[in-house]
Amino acid sequence: MQALVQQLTGVVPDWMIGPGLIIGAIFGALLVYNIARALVKRAIGSRNSILLPILRRTAGPVRLALCLVAVALVLPLAPLNEGWRRALAHLFVVATIALVGWITIRVVDMVSARYMQRFRDDITENFLARKHVTQVRVFKRVIDTLIIIVAVSAALMTFDSVRQYGVSLFASAGAAGLIVGLAARPLLSNLIAGVQIAVTQPIRIEDAVIIENEWGWVEDIASTYVVIRLWDWRRMVVPLSYFIERPFQNWTRDAASLIGSVVLHVDYAADVPRIRRRLEEVAKESKIWDGAVVNLQVVDTNARTMELRALVSARNAPQAWDLRCEVREKLIAFLQREMREALPRDRADISPPLSPFDPQSPPHFAAAPT
Repeated sequence: MQALVQQLTGVVPDWMIGPGLIIGAIFGALLVYNIARALVKRAIGSRNSILLPILRRTAGPVRLALCLVAVALVLPLAPLNEGWRRALAHLFVVATIALVGWITIRVVDMVSARYMQRFRDDITENFLARKHVTQVRVFKRVIDTLIIIVAVSAALMTFDSVRQYGVSLFASAGAAGLIVGLAARPLLSNLIAGVQIAVTQPIRIEDAVIIENEWGWVEDIASTYVVIRLWDWRRMVVPLSYFIERPFQNWTRDAASLIGSVVLHVDYAADVPRIRRRLEEVAKESKIWDGAVVNLQVVDTNARTMELRALVSARNAPQAWDLRCEVREKLIAFLQREMREALPRDRADISPPLSPFDPQSPPHFAAAPT
């Protein structure tokens, strides 16, 4: 290689030899990677389902590592002046720091993915799986954020101007430090709230929650915010600190089953036991009733009607909503078809006005003047 460089020195200008060697080394490293990857994939085939995801996840870091190794081998041979050599060496150090951070993130990603393969998420009562998914996802993103911060800080500290500024900033520890702390307070509070959520589990992935009078499911828990998938497919983005500082409803905290209520207003002439029997029939006919709760009670009255409350249970929140709608529709149809006397109505008792004359005497009318 060194003899080849010496031969090119007399034919090709020096300013072309150095970049040409570096670019050629990079292309050679990528070619070696593609050939090695093809050989490895042919060797393992499709039998090994563990190595294939590893190859996909490590493709970027391995390419960068091979390129850095190739550049490190040809850099001493390249005819470059001292300024270019120092700049490329500095760039090599920064790229190495980025490579270490990238590899660390990929390792965390593969370990978390491998850990999550132990749990099933295709069943209804998957609380254990959702618990671990929430913990792993939150911790992974917090760790990824910390790795990126450390890597960027290490790369910036390789520059003399940034390193001197950082030393003077930490040495002063005055107003600048206070401003930075205040500016970073929302970020830090949300990161700490994410760790608290991962440990205490007030919410989990796919929990049914009510926040700000909106009903939906926890779709994603990021490092600083939570994405709520609302019932009408909208998305609500909520800071993590919200779930630590403010109250909210979690309908699937310990169990997914829910009791739904249906309120009916009927006349006092309604046959309540008969309506109760019809409610039991509707519940047994329904495919989404879980067989746990079905009940009908008179919960209130007013001057016109009685208020009936039907309770039925379902396996989860969407089924509870559908079951409530089904029960309401069928009970109203039953009242219209077979118990019309139970429909609300207005009554009035119209009596004749009181008269000062004898009720037995005929009414007296005065004659109109002519």
